[in-house]
Order: sequence, then C-alpha cells, then structure tokens
Amino acid sequence: MSNHDNAMDARENGKWSSVLVTLVMGMLIFEALTGLSIYFLPFSVPNQIMVLLHAAIGIAFLVPATIYSAKHWIKYKSSPMSHYKLTGYASLLVLAVCSVSGVVVTYQALLATRMSPTWDLIHLVSTFLVIAGAGVHIVLLLIRKVAGQAEKAAQRQFVVRMGTSIILGAVLVAAGMLAVPDAGLVDEFPADYVYAYGDDRPFAPSLANTTGGTALDPRRLSNSESCGSSGCHEEIYKEWSVSAHRYSAMDPAFQTIQKVMAEQNGAESTRYCGGCHDPISLFSGSKNVFNDELTNLAGYQEGVSCIVCHSVKETDQKGNAAFIVGTPERYIGEFSYGDIGKPVADFLIRAYPRQHVESLGKKLFKTPEYCAACHKQFIDEEVNNVGWVQLQNQYDNWRMSHWNTPGDPTKTIECRECHMPLQESNDPAAGDSFDYNRTLADGKARSHRFLGANQLVPALLELEGHEEHLELTEKWLRGEIEIPEIADKWAQGSAVGLALEMPDAVLPGEAVPVKVVVTSNKVGHDFPTGPLDIIQTWVELTVTDQLGDTVYESGHVEDTNFIQQGAFMFKAEPVDQYGNLIDRHNLWEMVGVRYRRSLFPGFSDAAAYSFECPTAAPATDDVVVADEGQRVEEFAIPAGTEGQLTVTARLRYRKIDQYLLNFVFGEDTLLTSPITDLSEATGTIQVVSSR
Repeated sequence: MSNHDNAMDARENGKWSSVLVTLVMGMLIFEALTGLSIYFLPFSVPNQIMVLLHAAIGIAFLVPATIYSAKHWIKYKSSPMSHYKLTGYASLLVLAVCSVSGVVVTYQALLATRMSPTWDLIHLVSTFLVIAGAGVHIVLLLIRKVAGQAEKAAQRQFVVRMGTSIILGAVLVAAGMLAVPDAGLVDEFPADYVYAYGDDRPFAPSLANTTGGTALDPRRLSNSESCGSSGCHEEIYKEWSVSAHRYSAMDPAFQTIQKVMAEQNGAESTRYCGGCHDPISLFSGSKNVFNDELTNLAGYQEGVSCIVCHSVKETDQKGNAAFIVGTPERYIGEFSYGDIGKPVADFLIRAYPRQHVESLGKKLFKTPEYCAACHKQFIDEEVNNVGWVQLQNQYDNWRMSHWNTPGDPTKTIECRECHMPLQESNDPAAGDSFDYNRTLADGKARSHRFLGANQLVPALLELEGHEEHLELTEKWLRGEIEIPEIADKWAQGSAVGLALEMPDAVLPGEAVPVKVVVTSNKVGHDFPTGPLDIIQTWVELTVTDQLGDTVYESGHVEDTNFIQQGAFMFKAEPVDQYGNLIDRHNLWEMVGVRYRRSLFPGFSDAAAYSFECPTAAPATDDVVVADEGQRVEEFAIPAGTEGQLTVTARLRYRKIDQYLLNFVFGEDTLLTSPITDLSEATGTIQVVSSR
C-alpha cells in the first residue's frame, strides 16, 4: 500500500474513531430516541425524565455539534458532489433547524407561559428529518465499499460505541427515575372512618365519588396557587381566588351550619354538604364522626379548587354533587420536593403539555350538564328521615326555559356564556375550537370569577381583590355587564325589570291602586335562585306627596336591619315535619315548604298595593315652611290639580337574611348583608279636585 493510500485510510479511520465524532453521534442518537419516546409513548415518569435529559443534553449538544459540523464541512467542501455529500448537506441543514427550534422551545418551557405550537411543530418535523437524513448519510457510508480492513474495523467500533451510548442513556434515565423521591401520598380513609351509609358508599349522603370509591390525599386536589405562580394561568387564578368556588368551604355561614348539623346528626352527615362545598375534605375522609376538624386546612383554603373541577370525569343530572373525580397522573415536582420541585414541574408541564391538556381540559366542562352536578339539590329520607324534597334547581330551570333550544347553539345561552363570559386573554388556555362561534386562535379565555350574587362573603373574608369582585357582582346583578358573545340573544338593560301600573289621577281620600310588575329579562334560571330560605329579594315601594312627605311605604329596611313586615318578597319558607320554620338553613330537617315565590325565566309577577290618597296640601305663593323653620321650594302643581304623588319602586336583593346573620355572628356584631338595588321605576299621579 502506498503512502497516499495509508494516509487516506488513516483519515477514514479517524473519521469513525475520533472522540468528537463519538460524542456528537452518541448525543444525537440519545436525542433522537428520547424525542421519539416522548412523542409516541404514553405519559410516564420515565418519559418525564427523558424530557428533562432531552432538554439538558440538547443544549449541551450545541457546542460539540457546531464544532464537528464546521470541521466536517471544511474538510469535505472541496470534494466532488456525490450522494454522500448531498445527504450530508441535507442532514446539516435540518440539524441546524432542529437545534434552533429546540433552543426556542426550551427557552419557552423555561421562561415563557407556553411553547409556541409553530415552533413545537418545526422541532418535531425537523427531528424526523434529522433522523431520516443523518440515518441515510451514515448508512450509505457504512455500506459503501471500502479500501481496507482498518476502516471496516473502525466502523464496527463506531457501531459498538453508539450501542454503548444507548445503554448509557438508558442508565441515565434509570438513575433519574431513582432520584425522584416518593411524594408520600396517603390515599386511604382514617382507620376509624365510619361508613354510615354502607361500605360501598363511603361519601354518602353526598352523591360525589372517586374512581374506585377510594379516599384521596388532600394534596391531590389542592395547591391551586401553583396554577397561578407558574407564569401560566395567573389571570385565571386571580379570578378564581375571590370567587364563590374558592370560598365555598371558608364561608362562615357554611362553617357554622355544618357544625350544627354535625352536633345534631353526627359528623358523617355533613358529607351531604361536602361534595359541593368542601370536596377536598370529603374525599380525604375528614368528615368523620371522630374528627373535630370537619374541614381540613387544604379544603378550607380552596373550597372547589382548580383540580377538583378539572378532575371531574362524569356527572349526573340528579344533583347533590353527583360527579365522579378521577385525579390525573401528575408531573414530577407537582407535590413539591423542596425548592427544585416547583420549577421542574412548571418546566415539564410546558415542555410536555399533552398530559396536562388531555387530563384537565375536557369537553364535558363546557356543558350545562356539568354544572348540574352541584347546581341542583334535593333532600331525601337519608337526610331528613321523612322523604324526598326538591331544593334549588338551576339546571332544570334553564333546561325547560326559552334560553335552551336543543341542537341549535345560535339560539341557546348556556351557563358558561353568562357566568364565565369571554374576555381578551394571553393565557395558554385562550382559544377554543369546541364552541360553535370560536377558534383556537381567538385570543380569548373564559372568566373564572363565576360571577353570581354574593356581595357579602368576599369582603367579610377580606379576600385579595374583593373590592373589584364586589363591584363586578353589583353590576352583574343589575345586568350591566356587557357580554358580546350573546348580545344578540337577549335584551339590553336590567336583568330583572320593574314597571308601574297605576292611575294617572285620583281624588283626595280615594283608594289608590298601584301595581309593581317584576319581569325576569336576562336570568337563565329562576329568579332569585339558590337557597331561597336565606336569600331575600323584595319590592320596596315609597309614595311621597309634592312636599316630599311620605304618604305610603312598604318593604323598607328597619333600624334592626330586618325588612318591614308585609313586604312583597321572593323567597321560600321551608318547614320541618312538625310545621316549624326552617330559619337557620337547617335543611336536614326540611320536609316541605309553606311558601315559595320566584320567577321562571321570561315570566312576570306583580306586587299589588292600595292606599288612601291624602287631602292635598294648600298651595302657597312661593314657598312652604317645613319643620324647624326650614324653607322648602313649593312643588310645582299643574293648573287644575290639588297635588301630586310620586311613586318609586325598587327591587332590592341581599344574599343572607338578618336572622341567619344574627345566628351565625351574633346580634352584637351589627353585621348585615349589603343590599343591591337591581332595578327601579318611578311615576307620578295627579291629585285632582274632580273628574
């Protein structure tokens, strides 16, 4: 063999045996295999370890790969074009694209709120192209006819080293798995847990259940704060954190009533309330006869947490929390392992989001049937020892109303469209292709305030941001919040409107009939709705003469914060089996109602009043003198009349009646529920001397 041949053979041997080649090709094979595993294999701890290693080794790969590519190009750039050189150039090009896109998606997973779908797709496609291009390039080199045995030996050693690199990669993944600490979750009921309603119904009388009927460690359903501190769902977390879903367990009225129920019927009876108000405590087994703390800390702080809602797999329209929770397999670090756990979990969720999206984002959430599980309630013999009684039922109210046109979403308004209105958002959850009028790129997300009708508790608990939330709640109650998504489906103006029907003129001493017509314009279910034994909505009527003196009144709030007797009121008066009024929300004793008044969607009701028209005050030239020498400008009286009556009606609302507040907090606190005026109507009646 000539010196030239020896030099060529040595050069080819070096190409296969150099440390740089071994390092680059070994890392490239590891990246290719882990990338394929991440994409094709199910979510698992090994795959999560591979995501972490894939990102770390991918970044480390950039330096040796750049050096090798530069040297390789310089070495062969002057060689004649061949299929070897062509596949090499193609491989180099797609490797560059894959590397750049890998850096971008790694940066986004580390520091942004989400990976860009475009960059993710580029990285995925370029990965397959690298595998194809580099694979063909290497295979062609391996199978070509070579000049000497030395190069064949070098090639065999190269293949062995690549095989060794695969084994080392597997060892690295296994070591990573062993390094993941046990979260220490305890999915078991307490040893003294009482199965009061049968071994097969551990959470009864609530209809809530878990897959398999097993207990859940409270950590599985809590830590909503992590959703807001990850940089992903900050806006949604902020909205939820002051919502009724968040404070459903810490509500002082709930806590007091739950305690009374436990004292009377046993702690296990409070499971009836737990499915909707306190699911974390319910599923962890805290509502047990031997446990003084019926609500554990996580349940108290989070109520209906993010994970509780997003872990629901099935619902039933019968209500009483008729849903099944199946907690998803969680990411490494979600249960926190010191300072490193949270950043690792956040990175994995963004870099490997498939499990997060598929397990927590379901089409079920977008249906009214999902809401029906809790927003429909009944009492039966298991609770009241008598029989079945329907309580609040927002779902069937809506289902049977004009707001629901089955099969035609363009004519239907569903729960989420009202209570979770769309808003501009940069949240990763923005966009939705399931709704008939939305797209994945619409840049909107649904509000998680779940605006409703509680103007008391957020301020009472001093929840962060309660001022803004209460302002929005007031506007919501009055129907003043614009919802463009459904603007063409309902009327403008008040959610519940008022209109006055009364004579244009009356004689002094004559009986004056006044009718206040209340119409449910924009409410998707009965108005009012919820626990009507404690909610109060009433008409306040005030009639004044031309001097401003009150002629007649009804429905005014007294100094004790109770409402005048005889007021026209929407409410319910439930009773126990002895006919006693249920006035402390002691629903476990309820067997029926002696009075109930509410408005079905689109319907009207009327409050009728009658009072005697007073004798008109004598007219004076310019002024009348009121008490204590005050001069008051005379009310302008049209010619031919003796006076004028001004009639003002207000529809008023408060969340909790004064009797229950006094029971929960004591009269000495002077605490009362804020009152919202939902709508108002004013008119005048002329007082004439003759007709």
